[in-house]
Amino acid sequence: MEGYGSDFSSGGAGGKMDSGAIMEQVKVQIAVANAQELLQRMTDKCFKKCIGKPGSNLDNSEQKCIAMCMDRYMDCWNTVSRAYNSRLQKERSRI
Repeated sequence: MEGYGSDFSSGGAGGKMDSGAIMEQVKVQIAVANAQELLQRMTDKCFKKCIGKPGSNLDNSEQKCIAMCMDRYMDCWNTVSRAYNSRLQKERSRI
């Protein structure tokens, strides 16, 4: 975990980053983690749904199934993300 400390202590006056820069760095790390989770879940679900017998290559129907599954998964993810962000914004505007 040595790398984490060095990220926050490099930059700014006196070797310290301001809280805004730290928050941006945390937001980026969260976004990367979310993208990795999305990819992993999508891969797991679509593999289970589309691949009957794993082999050295995919046949045409498996390729089509994977492509359609991934498209649907991404569409659903985007719809849920937009709804969640919209709800968050409404809640924040109430405060």
